[in-house]
Amino acid sequence: MTAPVRTRRIGPFEVAPVGLGCMSLDHAYGTPVDAAAGRAVVEAALDLGVTLFDTAALYGFGANETRLGPLLRRHRDRIVLASKGGMFGVDGRRVIDGRPETLFRNCEDSLARLGTDVIDLYYLHRRDPQVPVEDSVGALSRLVEQGKIRAIGLSEVSAATLRRAHAVHPVAAVQTEYSLWSRNPEIGVLAACRELGAGFVAFSPIARGYLGDRLGQAGIDALPDGDIRRGMPRFQAAHWPANRALLAPLRAVAAEAGCTPAQAALAWLLAQDGDIVPIPGTTSVAHLRENVAAAAVVLTPAQLGRLDAAINPRTVSGPRYPAGTQAEIDTEEY
Repeated sequence: MTAPVRTRRIGPFEVAPVGLGCMSLDHAYGTPVDAAAGRAVVEAALDLGVTLFDTAALYGFGANETRLGPLLRRHRDRIVLASKGGMFGVDGRRVIDGRPETLFRNCEDSLARLGTDVIDLYYLHRRDPQVPVEDSVGALSRLVEQGKIRAIGLSEVSAATLRRAHAVHPVAAVQTEYSLWSRNPEIGVLAACRELGAGFVAFSPIARGYLGDRLGQAGIDALPDGDIRRGMPRFQAAHWPANRALLAPLRAVAAEAGCTPAQAALAWLLAQDGDIVPIPGTTSVAHLRENVAAAAVVLTPAQLGRLDAAINPRTVSGPRYPAGTQAEIDTEEY
C-alpha cells in the first residue's frame, strides 16, 4: 500500500519523513568514500527532497562536517542541519567530554567546518558521566542565547536524563538507535519524548544494513577492515545465523507490500509514531533513493504485527553493542 508523503516535526522544524545520516561517508564503515561519491549522495538527497542532514564532530574526526559544509551551504534556507558535540577525536582516539567549555569549543569548531553561522539542531552526543547533564545542557542553552544553535538535542539518553535536561532547557529531539531489532526506546524514552513534546530521530533504522537483507550468510566476514560491525555481537558467528534466520518474515511482508526489505523496515518504523524521523545512512545513491521512497510505503496492521512478532528483543540474538561501548551510553536496556 502507498500513501502521500507528509512532513514530520522535530521541535521547531518541519522536515521530510526520512532524513540522511551522513556518518557512513567518513566514519565507522571502512574507508571513507571519495569526494565525488560523497557529493553524489548529498546532491541526490537534496534532489529527492531530503531536508534533515545529520553529522557530528566525531565523524571522521571533523572530516564529515568539512565535507558537508560546501555541499550544503547554498541550501541552508531549505534544510535542517544537525550536528553533535561532546564526543570527538583527539590524537586518533574517541573522547567523551560534556564540560561546558568543551561544548563551546566543539560548537565553534563545527560552525567553522560547516561554514555556517548557526547549527539548527545541536546534540549532546553522549552524556558524560563525570558532568551533570544539567551543566552540559546549560552550556547548550547559552549557545541558543548566543544564536549559534537554534535547538538542543540529546543522543543515546534515558527517559530520566531527558527529563533532567528538559527541566533546564526544552529539548527538541532525542536521537537513539531504533529499528525492528533495537527496541530500547520503547522502554521509556519514546513515551518521555511524547510527554515533553520532543521529536525522536532514529539512527541505524535499517539496523546497520541487517534489515536490508544484503549481508548474506557470511555476516562479518563480508565486511571490510575498519567496519565497526565487526565488533558488534549481533553480526558475529555466535549470533549471526540465528539473526539472519529472522529475516524470512520481513522478506515475505516486503514481497506482499511490493517493496524491498529495507523499505518495509523503514515503513514499520514510520508507523510507530508520527514524530519519528529515521536517518538511514548510505554511500549509495541507489540505496538512498530506496530509503527515501519508503516514506510512501504503508503496511497493513496485520503486516506490522507479523514484523513485530518476528524481530523483537525476545527473538534477536546478542546485545547491540560490545561491553565497552555499552558502558558509554545512557539508554535503557532490555
